[in-house]
Amino acid sequence: MANSTSGDSVTDRLVRVLETFTPTRTVQTTAEIGRRAGLPSSSAHRIVGELVEAGLLERDDQRRVRIGMRLWELATRSSHALRLRQVALPFMERVQARVREHTQLAILEQDEALFLERLSDADSGANITRVAGRLPLHASSSGLVLLSYADRDLQERVLSAPLQRLTDATLVAPTDVRRKLSEIRLVGYAVAPGYIETVSTGVAVPVREGSGVVIAALSVVLPRGTAPESALPELRHAAAGIENALVRHR
Repeated sequence: MANSTSGDSVTDRLVRVLETFTPTRTVQTTAEIGRRAGLPSSSAHRIVGELVEAGLLERDDQRRVRIGMRLWELATRSSHALRLRQVALPFMERVQARVREHTQLAILEQDEALFLERLSDADSGANITRVAGRLPLHASSSGLVLLSYADRDLQERVLSAPLQRLTDATLVAPTDVRRKLSEIRLVGYAVAPGYIETVSTGVAVPVREGSGVVIAALSVVLPRGTAPESALPELRHAAAGIENALVRHR
């Protein structure tokens, strides 16, 4: 039901307020939230005030606003994504300890790769991925794995939209991406040399649930000149471990 002169609902405005927070924008003023959410100043102050009162947002000593602990608490209850992260973490730690490069876990969320966890070594190379950050499906090794095993409607929806070129190596022609997806399904892993950053190569494998459906992608980010075969055995072993652990923890 619409509850404003603009026709948007209360829920829509609440979501827009919360979506103004990002992995790199964790603290804002109410005015900044209102501007980014496209809300009048009075509405922004009222909604933010109600969310603060409910504990979903918090204010710091300078009256700036951040995500509240209550929202984190609610989000962690019965979250499939957090359960997956908890099960996967020991296996990711083993990969990171042996490969000594960025190790990541991603799921498919709203036609993007959403990263649930990232482990890094002090000497790991370049990587723009952040926990709770997103990357385009066509550009990252994790995204390509998720896209290759997604249903046909989702694939066509992603490929029918303009594909962002992040580097000269990023695949942006739908025919090239389709060819890459077929290759991934054939060999069972994705290699993305320079697709996100020119100095790095992403390598990813699928993680399946008991029914065989791919629910996540496990990846490492290697220096561009490193052979992907150096990391594949560890990734595959870890993915199998995660899959077995998910079955045991049902």
